[in-house]
Amino acid sequence: MKKIALFGVLLAFFCIVNHTEANDNMNALNAKEQKIVAIAAYTARGDMPKLKTALAAGLDAGLTVNGIKEVLTQLYAYCGFPRSLNALGCYMVLLKEREAAGIRDAQGRQPGPLPAGKSIDFGTANQTKLCGAPVRGALFEFAPAIDEYLKAHLFGDIFGRDNLDWRTREIATIAALTAMPGVESQLNSHIAIGKHNGITDAQVAEILETVRSSTVSAFPRGGENTAYAKYFSGKSYLARLTEDGRLNVPVANVTFEPGCRNNWHSHTGGQMLIAVGGIGYYQERGKTARRLVPGDVVEIPPDVDHWHGAAPDSWFSHLAIECNPATNKNTWLEPVSDADYKAATSGK
Repeated sequence: MKKIALFGVLLAFFCIVNHTEANDNMNALNAKEQKIVAIAAYTARGDMPKLKTALAAGLDAGLTVNGIKEVLTQLYAYCGFPRSLNALGCYMVLLKEREAAGIRDAQGRQPGPLPAGKSIDFGTANQTKLCGAPVRGALFEFAPAIDEYLKAHLFGDIFGRDNLDWRTREIATIAALTAMPGVESQLNSHIAIGKHNGITDAQVAEILETVRSSTVSAFPRGGENTAYAKYFSGKSYLARLTEDGRLNVPVANVTFEPGCRNNWHSHTGGQMLIAVGGIGYYQERGKTARRLVPGDVVEIPPDVDHWHGAAPDSWFSHLAIECNPATNKNTWLEPVSDADYKAATSGK
């Protein structure tokens, strides 16, 4: 009887584990969707070298030639013709290179004919179905032409093409908008549309995290900063940008995940920081924290206790320039407490 009872306990345990793993798999983007996220983000950023790598990875993961082409074509409506055209040009070059190397990528199907009738009619129906309700507002009353273009062209002529489902189109759209500054309203709208069309909260979070962590700045993120991990609260990443020691100007790009900051510390020779991506903070002991955005420069005097890191809700990247490198030494002190960090970043 004991053996039977034990077997029952083990069976129940494995059922729970398998059920949990199944739920995790359902909540995660699949490999092809992950590649679409990268392709859309780098298209929106106009980063052709990284886009080319992402395109190749997408084809290797099983995305079709026409499926990727559809993503790049759709994105002109969100990040403009120049970005879309440049991405398509990059894609053409890659496909020729792969063909010359003997790689035969699956073509995938072409879109079928658009529905009968006027684009604005079936486009309006598509928009209503996508959003879950008719879309109206003062902006569209103020500029009715933009409302017509959205309904007829974007939701009619583009979303009416049937070789890419709406859920996949929204994955690409959310990724592209996440990579672009100043479009929070549109991003939030498409997150809501995406959820209405089957994208889960966990998948939205994965898209946002993937894009924001990989497109913080134009500089390489580098590997996880394990050598100095004990001096950081949260994960950071380090990419050394200079190699020639004769120049006496060591420069590194340091990237912080949201909420990450380093300990209080000082430099005998001082340091300079240049914010290059996201939102961060810098604080000297006894002073009010300074909010940092790309382009801000921080001159840190020698022997001044300070810390720097990301905002609670944003990745952050800065260049760290070591001054007086021949004699400069760091003194690492205590961590910045959660309470002090909250006070510094809340402006209170």
